[in-house]
Amino acid sequence: MAAKIHLNDVVIILTGRDKGKVGIVKKIYRKNSMLIVQGINIVKKHQKAIPERQQMGGIILQESPIHISNVSIFNKKTNEADKVEFVWISGKKKRRYKSTQEELLK
Repeated sequence: MAAKIHLNDVVIILTGRDKGKVGIVKKIYRKNSMLIVQGINIVKKHQKAIPERQQMGGIILQESPIHISNVSIFNKKTNEADKVEFVWISGKKKRRYKSTQEELLK
């Protein structure tokens, strides 16, 4: 099955403490259907110092993965979440918004 959400897509968060926030997809883990969105689902991690690598210890902030079912493609024209459909255009499979029938740019 083809992926409806790709890298560098603009997505909106549907559930959780970051509901309604918009961000860009930075990384996708296909095996467990998780993805990392820039600036979303920030958690604190207690990191131990590693002197061999000149790595400081302390509390750092990092983005945690969020399940792909909790995000949706963000349509900038309608300014809300949208669904994706696949269509064949001149022998190539393309993604487009269901509401406006506009093609998603890669």
